[in-house]
Amino acid sequence: MTTIRDVARISGYSVSTVSRVLNHKNYVSDEVRKNIQKVIAELDYVPNDVARDLSRGRTMNIGVVVPNIDHPYYTDIVRGIMAAAFAAGYNVLMLPSKYDAVVEHGYLDQLRRHAFDGLIFTSHTMPVADMVPYKQYGEVVVCHDPGQIDISAAFTERGPSYRAAFRWVQRRHYRRVGLVLPRDIDISATSSATITAYKDVFGVEPEPSLIRTGVMSYDDGYAAAEYYGTNNLAPDFIFANGDDIAAGVLQYYRDGHLTLPTVMGQENQLSGQLLGIPTIDHHFRDVGAAALRLAIGAAEGQFPVHSDFIPR
Repeated sequence: MTTIRDVARISGYSVSTVSRVLNHKNYVSDEVRKNIQKVIAELDYVPNDVARDLSRGRTMNIGVVVPNIDHPYYTDIVRGIMAAAFAAGYNVLMLPSKYDAVVEHGYLDQLRRHAFDGLIFTSHTMPVADMVPYKQYGEVVVCHDPGQIDISAAFTERGPSYRAAFRWVQRRHYRRVGLVLPRDIDISATSSATITAYKDVFGVEPEPSLIRTGVMSYDDGYAAAEYYGTNNLAPDFIFANGDDIAAGVLQYYRDGHLTLPTVMGQENQLSGQLLGIPTIDHHFRDVGAAALRLAIGAAEGQFPVHSDFIPR
């Protein structure tokens, strides 16, 4: 394989001079530049990007750990990351995890081996505290509030918008509120924030039989509604984990020619706009953009992003 040293030897110039030509630097005469470019063309030499980036002390790659892409949270946050990365000249490596803590640890080990300059966890299973020792190898960013743990974070402030949404529900005197959530409460910041806001507003724990977890898509929403229906649970209001999920809930009731409950979605998706249902916009693209800035060292600290309850 041809190297920069081969170009230097054959052209008769130093490696540093060849490097200046390759990187379009000044302080090289037109004649020298022409002679070196001729040798480069004859040898069909292409610089090794990996070696070049390592010599600069960076790879220009950011790893993004994504458990799945079923929920709009992931698609929106990744769009924000991608847009900010493109503007900053960075590449994004998508790293699937399926909420496997062993896989997540493996990506941290890759950061330690300098496979990328920074690592963004859009969500995770492993404890945040376990990530802290890896900060010495590159930026590690989480996309939820890490509390007192000293780690970079970009996240949406769910509490105020969730409380505003449940106060809206309370004013309309709904009594049997179904909660359709992404994961179990003890491992999901979203589910935990939802339950906390519910208790803050209503002053009681939600009815356990009306809580459904593992709901990430339209089909999951349909299945959650089917569970309510076949078990005669009859919620009069359903708080769904996304507008598309709310659409799945409503479709079950329509297919069964059943009385429709009132539903609320999240993420201000097109489906929710067309259905005219209330929703919450968490501005996940802004969260993604902030996470990328943290990962490349263009910002530091913890960045909360405001979310909005949108009544309809």
